Amino acid sequence: MSKNTNVNTKIYKHVHSLAKDLMQAVMRKNQAKFDEYYAELQQICDDNEDTDKDHPVQWETLADFTDDLELAITIYEKAFVKAQAINSKDFLSSISFAIASLQVELGDKPSAIAHLEQAMINSNKIADKDLKAEIQELLAELKGVAVEDLTLASITEATLETEAAEEIEEVKEVKKLKAWKDIQS
Repeated sequence: MSKNTNVNTKIYKHVHSLAKDLMQAVMRKNQAKFDEYYAELQQICDDNEDTDKDHPVQWETLADFTDDLELAITIYEKAFVKAQAINSKDFLSSISFAIASLQVELGDKPSAIAHLEQAMINSNKIADKDLKAEIQELLAELKGVAVEDLTLASITEATLETEAAEEIEEVKEVKKLKAWKDIQS
């Protein structure tokens, strides 16, 4: 997949329109229409996967409308990988928050905390103050601390170690690619 940081406008508008249609179907309790729009959104995701049109927005939207919580988490994780590929702190934050919220519903507090810590780290670089506040509030609630006592310094060392390990793996991968290119030359 190429690193497309900007979503194709036509695709974005189509995904946005489908999200509105899905919301309307939910409000009208029209399962047939919901299923139709959901299938269309799924098709967009499948058609664009691993192309230059692939973008986390379509996957995050699909996950938003997935009723099966475990499946929704799996789709969010796919969106997260795509957000990592383009280094979008906005998507990384919102997707981590969404995963954490579902994990809370499923009773998986440790995983929810880990995703919220990840979301908090990524949210330092975004403008959405409401999302930042939601992340901090849920993380503070799950950790049993006051929001004002929650700082980046309070993020567990394990989360930071995980990120460092991921960065080291990325550097190793880049070095392998460079070595491969040198061999080819």
